[in-house]
Amino acid sequence: MAFKFAVFAAIVAVANAVAIGYPAPLGAYHAPLGVAKIAAPVVAKVADDYDPNPQYSYSYHIADALTGDNKEQQESRSGDSVTGSYSLVEPDGTRRVVEYTADPVNGFNAVVHREPLA
Repeated sequence: MAFKFAVFAAIVAVANAVAIGYPAPLGAYHAPLGVAKIAAPVVAKVADDYDPNPQYSYSYHIADALTGDNKEQQESRSGDSVTGSYSLVEPDGTRRVVEYTADPVNGFNAVVHREPLA
């Protein structure tokens, strides 16, 4: 009889078995932070001034006796063509002169000369 009772108790125990869940963690949760909406700055569109035939010309010359810096440059542009030259005194005492042109047909071309100082 005791064996029958033990088998019956085991069957009842297996029939009533359920998975034991875990409770939610009891951590401290903070309230969500407030979000401030910031308006984006208004950017005014500036009208682009387009010059179909840009032209400019500039030149400069530097002769600094204190540092020994001696160089010059000139350049001019008319439309898509640029011509110019620059020169400088090399450490060996020669002057390097670079003459250049640039246009859409021939691209950029430079010619370099080395001249002794007079």
